[in-house]
Amino acid sequence: MPNAHSLPLLIEVLRDPARSTTLDLAGWDFLLRQAANAKLSAGLGAMLVQAGLLEAVPPAPRRHFEWAEVVAARHRRAVRFEVGQIRRALDGLGLPLILLKGAAYAMAGLPPAPGRIFSDVDILVPKERIGDVEAALILHGWATVKQDAYDQRYYREWMHELPPMEHVQRGNAIDVHHAILPETAAVRPDPALLRAASQPIPGNEGLWMLAPHDMVLHSAVHLFSEGEMDHGLRDLLDLHRLLQHFGAMPGFWEGLAARAVQLQLARPLFYALRYCARLLGTTVPPAVLAAAAAAGKPPAPLLALMDALFLRSLAPPHPGCADRFTPAAQGAIYLRGNWLRMPPLMLARHLFHKAFLSPRQDDVAA
Repeated sequence: MPNAHSLPLLIEVLRDPARSTTLDLAGWDFLLRQAANAKLSAGLGAMLVQAGLLEAVPPAPRRHFEWAEVVAARHRRAVRFEVGQIRRALDGLGLPLILLKGAAYAMAGLPPAPGRIFSDVDILVPKERIGDVEAALILHGWATVKQDAYDQRYYREWMHELPPMEHVQRGNAIDVHHAILPETAAVRPDPALLRAASQPIPGNEGLWMLAPHDMVLHSAVHLFSEGEMDHGLRDLLDLHRLLQHFGAMPGFWEGLAARAVQLQLARPLFYALRYCARLLGTTVPPAVLAAAAAAGKPPAPLLALMDALFLRSLAPPHPGCADRFTPAAQGAIYLRGNWLRMPPLMLARHLFHKAFLSPRQDDVAA
């Protein structure tokens, strides 16, 4: 389990890019494997460029970063094109196109964007207009991926989004959200508050993003409530960069904990600040840490357990960063994510269906 004296090599370099200058070729091989597994190859290269260290990288690993940047540049062009297509599809609905997560970072040029690869465009729309949005997207070539009747009900009645949609020609995916947590979750931030505070993306007419506080809190709740940790370190790095960037804005730190309380997201904020500081060295004002702890810190026994789970699960998914308890920690985080998403009886039915009935239906369909 990572601690202050034993951090994975990738995290050491993310904390201090100059650490890369001490590596021999075997060290570079180990670093690149960790970065690839954490989906941070291009992001690591971008960080070294920003630090002025790329020229100090030996030729072989430097070529790796150069090719990763080629892929990242192609991804940026594809994102801009796809967002433009979505904007045109929804143009007649009279709704602001609010982008979430990776698409928002990319279109706004925020610090998490360089080198960040993501699989779909996420947008936020009012729940009462979600039928109009879906119809407009269908008319412009998007179609639902999840055709199973159970999955349709799962998304449309219980979740905070439509079933995933893909464009029938381009294969690009879009997730249409009406909230940031499921209908069945015990905690549900009011999406009207998020939409009301959203801001236009400079230089991109018709595109909007969440306000700085809300962008941080959405990233935090996505990481610490979803249960999927295959790119947990990348998402933690997003949080680190957002906090560094927005932290320079007047009033950001002073209002962060209060906004988390208003949106019922004090616990995810506490975890975000705690693990950003412990793993990535994020500088957070002591008063903000104290306010976040007062509002969201769990009891000591639970916190000790969550440290054991999250510090393992946030490490790069590489054998060199794991111990014998890591698979159990990742499984527990997955179960916790589902537990937070729905009440116990519904969760039991859902897990039974996904474990036993869905595979049988897939076999029949095949």
